[in-house]
Amino acid sequence: MARFAGTESYVATEDLTVAVNAAITLERPLLVKGEPGTGKSVLAEEIARSLNAPLITWHIKSTTKAQQGLYEYDAVSRLRDSQLGDPRVSDIRNYIKRGKLWEAFASDRRPVLLIDEIDKADIEFPNDLLLELDRMEFFVYETGETIKAAQRPILIITSNNEKELPDAFLRRCFFHYIKFPDAETMSRIVEVHYPGIKHRLVEEALKIFFDVREVPGLRKKPSTSELLDWLKLLLAEDIGAEQLRERDTRKLIPPLHGALLKNEQDVSLFEKLAFIARREGR
Repeated sequence: MARFAGTESYVATEDLTVAVNAAITLERPLLVKGEPGTGKSVLAEEIARSLNAPLITWHIKSTTKAQQGLYEYDAVSRLRDSQLGDPRVSDIRNYIKRGKLWEAFASDRRPVLLIDEIDKADIEFPNDLLLELDRMEFFVYETGETIKAAQRPILIITSNNEKELPDAFLRRCFFHYIKFPDAETMSRIVEVHYPGIKHRLVEEALKIFFDVREVPGLRKKPSTSELLDWLKLLLAEDIGAEQLRERDTRKLIPPLHGALLKNEQDVSLFEKLAFIARREGR
C-alpha cells in the first residue's frame, strides 16, 4: 500500500504523515485545517509527488456548485449550434464538460484529488457531494450513463475555518489540524527553501518573526510563506544578522516589514508600541 513520508521539498511532521497514511488506509477524505500559509494546499502536491500519482486540483470559490465537480451540460451552446445546423448537435456528449471528480474517477492511475478551501462555498456544498464521495460514482442524466471511479482517489480537502462544515460531512473524513511550526521545524522549512542560508541570519529573523506573531492585538499574524518572502528580501538587500539584532526603540518595526505586516492596522499598532517604548525609555 502506498505510504507518504514527506519529500525533500516539504517538511512533514510525524503527526501529519500519520494522518495522511491513516486517510489512505481508511480510504477516507483527509480534511486538513490550519492557519493560512501553513502548507495545506501544497500538501496535496507533495503527496502526489511522493507517491508518483497524478494531481487533480479543484479550487473552490464562493460561487462554486457541487454539480460543477461532476459535469456541466451546455444547453445554450447546443441550441445555438442546432440553429446553425452544426452536425455536432446529434451527440449530446459534445456539450457535456467533465468536472474534476469525473476527471479523477476516469484516471488510469490512482490520483490525488485536492478540493481546496471547501469552506468558501455555500454551506450545503459539502452535503451535496456526500453520496458521490461515499459511492465514488454518479449518474449523468443527459446520457443515461453511470460514471464510477476506476480507483478510489486519495482525497485531500482543505479548510480555513471560514464556515463550520456539516456534521454528516465531518463524519466521513479523517481530520488533521496543521499546527503552526515551532522554531525548530521552521528552521528546517527555511533550510529546504534556502539551502545553506546563514544560520545567524535565520536565528535572528526567527526571533523577530515569532515576536511579531506574539504581539497582542495583531489582526493578521504572519505565516510561513510570509516569513520565506521576508527572508528572500533580507538576502536580496544584504541585510545581515547584526542589523536585525539592532532592536532599539526606533527600529521596533522590522526592516522590510511589508512582507510580514499586511494591513495598516497592524503597522499602526507597531508604530504605537514604538512610541510607547521611546517614551518609557526616556
